[in-house]
Amino acid sequence: MGVTKTEIFTAQQNHLALTLKALAHPARIAILQHIIKQNACICNDLVEELGLAQATISQHLKELKSIGIIKGNIEGTNVCYCVDETVWQQVKKDLNSFFIDNVNIEECC
Repeated sequence: MGVTKTEIFTAQQNHLALTLKALAHPARIAILQHIIKQNACICNDLVEELGLAQATISQHLKELKSIGIIKGNIEGTNVCYCVDETVWQQVKKDLNSFFIDNVNIEECC
């Protein structure tokens, strides 16, 4: 795989790409949907809910935490996760900005 020349792109382009990369796995989408559906911090039920190994879940949580879309609190031996509403709103705003332009091509290949 080649080297990505991130310096030739805008900060906004790089940020959106990193966000989309972190979201670009069905397990991560499922994790976010489950956390949102619970409307609370969740701790250990992701393994049961998704049917993935704990190590796999942990790796996906790490990727989601890397963009700040989830945050976790340590409670004893458990780590509880919830969606960071500020980051969630920013992701929505970024995606809306990206998709705001209409594509209107009358003739194409």
